[in-house]
Amino acid sequence: MNTEQMTAQIENGEGFIAALDQSGGSTPKALQGYGIGDDAWGSEAEMFELIHQMRSRIITSPCFANGKVLGAILFEKTMNGMVDGKPTPQALKDRGIVPFLKVDKGLEDEDDGVQLMKPIPDLDDQCRHAAGLGMFGTKMRSVINLADPSGIASIVEQQFAFGRQILGHGLVPIIEPEVNIKSPEREAADAILLSKLGEALDAMDGPERVMLKLSIPVDANLYAPLIAHPRVLRVVALSGGYSTEEACSELAKNQGMIASFSRGLLQDLRAEMSDEEFDSTLGAAIDQIHSASVA
Repeated sequence: MNTEQMTAQIENGEGFIAALDQSGGSTPKALQGYGIGDDAWGSEAEMFELIHQMRSRIITSPCFANGKVLGAILFEKTMNGMVDGKPTPQALKDRGIVPFLKVDKGLEDEDDGVQLMKPIPDLDDQCRHAAGLGMFGTKMRSVINLADPSGIASIVEQQFAFGRQILGHGLVPIIEPEVNIKSPEREAADAILLSKLGEALDAMDGPERVMLKLSIPVDANLYAPLIAHPRVLRVVALSGGYSTEEACSELAKNQGMIASFSRGLLQDLRAEMSDEEFDSTLGAAIDQIHSASVA
């Protein structure tokens, strides 16, 4: 897949983007959900090898390449690893799946009701390396806990500043200002975020486009103006702590928004499953998420 083909698939494909980007702090929890306890590894390297084995099993599953998964977001160590004897990005593209790289370094402490991203001092190096491996884009996450206009403006400003840096390397940034679905001010935060994102998109120079990864809004189709914006390649939804069933039910109410789920995709997979059980369980989740994405 070349850049033109990957762009067309992300823009027009009927499917969803898999989030396989659990990193340092979230890896133990992901492994526990997969049925592998903390006593299964004795070092960070062994832990990351176990999570890579899980991701490799997902990527090489026949159902993962059935055309319903448009793209996959990877952790850096996964991008730099091998799957089925090939570099992971190439293994994905050979299966018709567009690869993205998680580039953020985690979150700052909350201020003004939001958690900005920590500095990313090696962002240029990450982008050059990712581009050299044939990656299509990147992803970076911030969190909005309260409907504070100043805080949300800061989130959007930081996301788009990094986004411009990423675009300079020929990669497409997925901008992810997540609204916490447990926020007591969630509906108001959604509305403020819509306004701030619209302003930032209108201010973009040149022909480049970005992607947006957003929490499913309280009000269905609230983000329709963003989906239709000429600077937006695609709007994808995060599951945000919802179960697969809840996330799919809420997503299906929002026309033009597709899934980019992690927990919602992986929640029922277990290490001890036979290959037949694993493929059947993963395939059922893929079918369910795909149906919600094209509803």
